[in-house]
Amino acid sequence: MRWNRIAVVVTKELRELWRDRITMVVCLLMPLVMLFLFGYAINLDVEDVPLAVVDHDRTPQSRALIERFVQSDYFYHAVDLNSSQEAETALLHSRAKVALVIPAGFHKDLIKGSSPAVQLLVDGTYSATALLVAAYANAIVTRFPTPAIERVRAEYRVWYNPAMRSIHYIVPGLYGVILMAFPPLLMALAIVREKESGSIQQIYASPLTSSEFIAGKLIPYAAVAYLQILMVIALGYFWFAIPFRGEPWLLLASSAVYVMTTVGIGLLVSAVTRTQLVAMLLALIVTLMPSFLFSGFLFPILTMPLVLQLYSRLFPASPFMDISRGVILKGADLETLWPNLLLLVAYTLVVFILAAALLKKKVA
Repeated sequence: MRWNRIAVVVTKELRELWRDRITMVVCLLMPLVMLFLFGYAINLDVEDVPLAVVDHDRTPQSRALIERFVQSDYFYHAVDLNSSQEAETALLHSRAKVALVIPAGFHKDLIKGSSPAVQLLVDGTYSATALLVAAYANAIVTRFPTPAIERVRAEYRVWYNPAMRSIHYIVPGLYGVILMAFPPLLMALAIVREKESGSIQQIYASPLTSSEFIAGKLIPYAAVAYLQILMVIALGYFWFAIPFRGEPWLLLASSAVYVMTTVGIGLLVSAVTRTQLVAMLLALIVTLMPSFLFSGFLFPILTMPLVLQLYSRLFPASPFMDISRGVILKGADLETLWPNLLLLVAYTLVVFILAAALLKKKVA
C-alpha cells in the first residue's frame, strides 16, 4: 500500500467536491436540516386547539365554563357561533377543532342541583389528537364546580371519523406523500442521467426549444404519476375500506394539478444538479422529508410553532393533504377547498417558470 497514491486519489476527490458546489452544500446542510426539522416538527403535545363556542344559555355560569377552557393551556377561544350547524361549518372549514355547545337552561340545572349536559363536537380527522382533545375537554367539563354532588356531563359526537381509526386519515394522507416521493425523483434522474452521459448535448444542438424539451420529458412522467394516484385511491377505497364522502372528480382534478407540481419539482431539481447522486439527495430533501413532517401527514400542523406552521405552507403536500382528507373524510366541496387548489396552481406555475428559465436551451 502506497500512501502517496492514496493521497493523490483523496486530492482528486476533494477537488471534484470543491468544484461541485451543490454537492458540498447538500453534504454539509443535510444533517443540519434533518436535525432541526425532526427536532422542532415532531410534537405530540396538544395545545392551543381552536375552540368554537355555541352558548345558548348566555349566563355567568356558562361564561365561567367557557373561561375554564380558555384558562387552560389546551384551548383558545377561536370563534363564537349561534347554532350547531354553524359549528359544523367551522369544523368543516378547519376554523375550529372542537366545538362546545352549551344548551339553554344550563344555569337553571346547576341551581336545581341536577346534572346538566353540554355537547362537545370533535373533529376526528386526526384520531390520535382527537382522543387527546376529547379527554382534555372532558376533564375541564367534569371538574366544573356545581352546587350539588352531580357533575356537568359531556356528550360526545365525533365527526368525519366516528370510529377514530388512524388508517382513515393515514391512507388519504399517503396519497400526497407517494406522489411527492417518486415522480420528482424519477423526473430529476431522467434528465441528470443525460447530463452525465453527455447525450443532452445532442438536445442542445437540435432544433428543439426548451419548452418542447420540457414538455417531452414531462408528459410521460406525469402520466405515470397520475396512474399511481389512481391506483392508490382505488386500493384505499376497495382494500382498506376508506370512506369516500366527497366528489371523485374534485379529488381527481386536484390530483392532476398536484401531479404537475411534483413532476415540476423534479424538473427544477434536475436544472440545478449535474450528478444523479446529488439529484437524488436533493430530491429527497425537498420532497419526501417535508411531505412527512410539514404536510400534516402524521403530525397536525397546529402542534408546531407558528414559524413552522407558516413554513409548512411553502410545500405543496400540505394543501393537497387538506384537499385529499377534506374530499374523502369530510365530503368537502370546491367552495370549501378552492384556496388550497389555487395554492397548488400557483405553486405549479412558479416551479415551471423557474425550471424553464434554468433549463433554457443552450447553443452547442
